Amino acid sequence: MALAFSAYALFSISDAFSKLLAGSLNPFEVAFSSGVFGLLLLPFVRKPHESYLDAFRPRLRGTWMLRAVCVFVATAASVKAFMLLSMPEALALMFLMPLFVTILSVTLLKEKVTAWAWLAVILGFIGVLIVLRPGVRPLNLGHLCALTAAFANAGSVIAYRLSSAETVRLSLLGSSLVGPLVGDGLLMGLNATWPATAEAWIYLFGYGFLAALGQLLMMLATARAPANRVALPQYSQMVWAVAFSYLLFHQSLDGWTFVGIIVLTASGLLNWIRQRIRYESLVIAQHLARWEHHRPAGNQPQTPR
Repeated sequence: MALAFSAYALFSISDAFSKLLAGSLNPFEVAFSSGVFGLLLLPFVRKPHESYLDAFRPRLRGTWMLRAVCVFVATAASVKAFMLLSMPEALALMFLMPLFVTILSVTLLKEKVTAWAWLAVILGFIGVLIVLRPGVRPLNLGHLCALTAAFANAGSVIAYRLSSAETVRLSLLGSSLVGPLVGDGLLMGLNATWPATAEAWIYLFGYGFLAALGQLLMMLATARAPANRVALPQYSQMVWAVAFSYLLFHQSLDGWTFVGIIVLTASGLLNWIRQRIRYESLVIAQHLARWEHHRPAGNQPQTPR
């Protein structure tokens, strides 16, 4: 849990650095830096018997490419969203990612989803409507980018689920690097500019390096704890976002936006509770099955005559 909390804190600080670069650098150039600094992770992820080229030689090219495209879209859209919106507002819309995963799981993976999961989806969309309030307040490109980032991140999760169980972690990292390097690299094109000040260099390095370090900590966290336990600390990002919004960017939030954020967070917590209950039920069932298998024959219940 400590690793997960640290990872989400680094992600939040990284997002703040990207917002500080608004108006000085192309958002695609900023997103491109996440792939560049992500290369620093390769020595920590590669096992002794693996080659660095394994990161770019997938066994399942289709799902590998899908994940690369999703990561590219997510990084570009999230950077643009943070540049245009307040951090809590952008993050609130990105919290729709688990709900998009539920919808894609039903439509693409044909998974069965419980009524509780659909309740979380509906609650999440209600939260989005409260935050956006279409017809009451003007919507801009930032809102579209935040929603796009949430959907692209959900697509990345689906691509991960479609991957073979034998897919090496180095290959998964490779797909998340190629996306920003190629996609954002092409889009920034001739519009890229050299950071003009030392301050801009610090912000750019802070965004890319902390995002990469956060990814490393997240990998370590998921290797040590179930996914549902790692997911819960994600909501600590909202605390960071609100703090940065007030203290660093001097952007206040109106009451309705706070209400929408609370509703969105509640929908995510409901989804987490559902997954937690499901996980605990599976663990109990596995323990019971193992106990039945190893129980001595003499302890079998006697059938009444």
